[in-house]
Amino acid sequence: MVFLVDRTRWTDEDQVVLDKLVHVEAPVILAVNKVDWLEDKASLLPWLESLSARRDFAAILPLSAKHGTNVPELEAEVAKRLPEGVHYFPDDQITNKSQRFLAAELVREKVMRQLGDELPYQMTVEIEEFRDEGRVVHISALILVERQGQKKILIGDKGERIKKIGTEARQEMERAFDAKVMLNLWVKVKRGWSDDDRALKSLGYDLD
Repeated sequence: MVFLVDRTRWTDEDQVVLDKLVHVEAPVILAVNKVDWLEDKASLLPWLESLSARRDFAAILPLSAKHGTNVPELEAEVAKRLPEGVHYFPDDQITNKSQRFLAAELVREKVMRQLGDELPYQMTVEIEEFRDEGRVVHISALILVERQGQKKILIGDKGERIKKIGTEARQEMERAFDAKVMLNLWVKVKRGWSDDDRALKSLGYDLD
């Protein structure tokens, strides 16, 4: 566990977090961020010593996340305390999901990035066609929403938003599948799809 604090300031919120860590058995690393902002560098060492008296931390690391100072050292401290897990999959296997599922996820990602706070929560992507012809993969994806207003948001002014979503998703797919991708996107209003168990399973959502 990494406990992040801000240079030589100790806030009430920091104390609340520290109090909650009393019963934590996992090793806690204290990361003191923004040390590059300190005008008096000599004040850092006594401050670190005072922090060490607050708890028996596994390690205390001053760092600057912005400039990357001591970030590799923090990663190394975390890595050496992580338990080694079971090797479930071959080294060259990056996912246990199908290419159809990955294609749907890539479209979902681009929708989320484009819409931000406008994102309709009841939205999903269904792959209607996935045809691999070797050098070219033909994909037809249907974006499902529950209201007409959500459809208008996704399509955007003169179709500009859905066009941008399609372009970015296609480029990601070409990198992922190492092939040229012909991607077609549609947006459809399907009321109540998120309440239909069979529809959810067909879209790859495991309700169990």
